[in-house]
Amino acid sequence: MTPAATQPAVSGRHILIIKLGALGDVVLALPLIEQLLRHHEGEQVTLLTAPSWRQLVTSFPGLEIVTFERRGAGSMLRLFNWLLRQQFDAVYDLQGSLRSRIMTLLTQADMRAGPQAALAYTHAPIPGRDVMHAFDRFNSVLTAAGVAVAEPGLRLPSDAATGSRVTHWLQRHGLAGKPLVLVHAGGSPAWPSKRWPEQSFSELAQALAGQGLAVVWLGSAAERDLNRRLARTVGVDATAAFSLAELAVLGGHARFVLSNDSGPMHVLALAGVPVYALFGPTDWRRSHALGQQDNVLYNPVECSPCHLPVCPPQRAHACLAGLAPEVVLARIEADGLLAP
Repeated sequence: MTPAATQPAVSGRHILIIKLGALGDVVLALPLIEQLLRHHEGEQVTLLTAPSWRQLVTSFPGLEIVTFERRGAGSMLRLFNWLLRQQFDAVYDLQGSLRSRIMTLLTQADMRAGPQAALAYTHAPIPGRDVMHAFDRFNSVLTAAGVAVAEPGLRLPSDAATGSRVTHWLQRHGLAGKPLVLVHAGGSPAWPSKRWPEQSFSELAQALAGQGLAVVWLGSAAERDLNRRLARTVGVDATAAFSLAELAVLGGHARFVLSNDSGPMHVLALAGVPVYALFGPTDWRRSHALGQQDNVLYNPVECSPCHLPVCPPQRAHACLAGLAPEVVLARIEADGLLAP
């Protein structure tokens, strides 16, 4: 566990926000963190999160960041000991897992707000509609605690160095000033059912390139082989080329984004450009990128959403395999994004 030392301690009440992951949920929680900082202005506000997400929140003024490795009994015991030694006055649990409920309870804070009724919380929302977007679910925690809701919009601040690194990468690859299409064809290894077929990505990318657009394949090191295969036909392989903060800046250089339901989908949406998201096994109403609900693409088959990480063979991945590249292309064209 590594407490951040970038913000001075503030006298007065001590507030804890818990948001551990995953990437998409952390991005969706950013406006909530910003709103809580406004609500508790002048008080000491600490965010407890995972090391991977520190770069997304370092630019928030007045926020102390404490990170811990979530794997290993030793790490958890150190965290629990740290929580017991703190004197938090209020806790906002934006995670809602069993682990975060235990963390919340250990603080012994007078006010403990979470997303559902539980022993750990003194404040929780009244159960509402069955289908609720994650952002609205987070906001219900604030409402239960008497805090004004956050607005669904946030641009991730970036420094000059981050922007410069992105610009230099574009220049090195001959992409500066060109109409870019950013594509994330991968996704979580635990959720192969979320992926649009590789052949569909390839066919659509070739059609986009034929319209004069430059295709950039994005992804982590785990998606290197996939992107390498796709880039052999068309486009530039940018696997593991950008940090999360740089990815958000890169999005601002794009005409639009095409992505599976994934963490990078949410990060790229921070740029405010159209993000066409391909949904199949998951419910887009719960997890679309903020402000991008009108750009969701899905095939309304009977078995979707199934929330199954692996599609049963007898269903032949009908939700995403049945979403033809020409249908996606027609939608992008109808939105006027293929014009010079």
